Amino acid sequence: MTTVVGVGAQWGDEGKGKIVDWLAPRADLVARFQGGNNAGHTLVVDGEKTVLHIVPSGILHPGSINLIGPGVVVDPGALLVELAALTERKVLKDPWRLRVSGRAHVILPWHLALDQARENAAAKGKKIGTTGRGIGPAYEDKAARRGIRMADLLHPEELAQKIRTLADWKNFELVNYFNGDPVDVDALIETAVGWGRDLEPYIDHTGRILDKALRDGKSVLFEGAQGTFLDIDHGTYPFVTSSNCVAGAVCTGSGVGPTKIDRVLGITKAYTTRVGEGPFPSELHDDLGEQLRTAGSEFGATTGRPRRCGWLDCVMLRESVCVNGITDLAINKLDILSGFPELQIATAYRIDGKLRHEFPMTMTDVANAEPVYEAMPGWTEDVTGARNFDDLPDNARRYIDRIETLVEVQAAFISVGPGRDETIMRTDLFATK
Repeated sequence: MTTVVGVGAQWGDEGKGKIVDWLAPRADLVARFQGGNNAGHTLVVDGEKTVLHIVPSGILHPGSINLIGPGVVVDPGALLVELAALTERKVLKDPWRLRVSGRAHVILPWHLALDQARENAAAKGKKIGTTGRGIGPAYEDKAARRGIRMADLLHPEELAQKIRTLADWKNFELVNYFNGDPVDVDALIETAVGWGRDLEPYIDHTGRILDKALRDGKSVLFEGAQGTFLDIDHGTYPFVTSSNCVAGAVCTGSGVGPTKIDRVLGITKAYTTRVGEGPFPSELHDDLGEQLRTAGSEFGATTGRPRRCGWLDCVMLRESVCVNGITDLAINKLDILSGFPELQIATAYRIDGKLRHEFPMTMTDVANAEPVYEAMPGWTEDVTGARNFDDLPDNARRYIDRIETLVEVQAAFISVGPGRDETIMRTDLFATK
């Protein structure tokens, strides 16, 4: 038995889907433990691209069981669209390959409407940059103990009563505060009952499935969404998501104890990107930033928004190692750096004239942080054909070596292209404990 947690070490969009897809054949179960369909995990297999928002990235492997844990918030309509596409492609032939926790909370239409209305009403400079998928308002209702859970969809009479109880309040806010349209309560109840009927074959007690699997010596891969610096406690608050994205959240978000976790894989790009608002110390506002964006196709898988791009920030990575307990790194998109004559790595910050090697606690300090860069020579060779570390150009190997030294963690995986096979594996995480 081996358990591995895969988490984003930056602001999300690090290529977690590709790494989970790569690791999934080595695991018996793949489990999502937080977030919702604000995630966008892009997989490329044999030239065919699959974008998943809520279904775990292990679904493309016929032998894997995929779980959506109680820490996830689920938009049933979006989930059904995703399931229909996977079924049509004959990827998902058996409902038992996807189990959805009955304790996961439901995203309802008023969550989406409120999310979008609040963001639109926010003053310039105060916008969070949410995806508008209703994630935050759904987590609000969960924390306030008034949420509706997936298991509630299976009991129509009680479901209708719960929806009506919430409707007056939600519609009052939409209409009287935001001058928006109310949600049609009767239509919502009818839709929600249909959701329950269609999703009943998938709803289960995922915690018990995990417990039995671990007792039987099975291997489990936990798939995080977003990234460390979008974590509501440890991220660049308030420019964060509404859930805990760090490795510790796997315990509450899936229902396993911390003694069951063997390794934590921190997933990072070979440079840094961010979608949405908030400070970004190593952001490039020049032609180099645009070159990274174009070469890396840096546009959000969920929203299509262009990502902000910058040099790799090892101050951030060291913080990720600290708060996640990262044991191994996966460095993605190394191929995008081919052709840059010189690369920069942020090794420290200068804030108010003082040198800082640790990530700041306040957003004022993050916003005022000037990165202190270390220059490294680039390479011109195409690295997409590399399958072993020694296949990489000398300068590419030196770049990886320097990252490992700066964060004191070895790279177990290096991605040299978007395809499943365009990956260098240096450590088989499921062969070591």
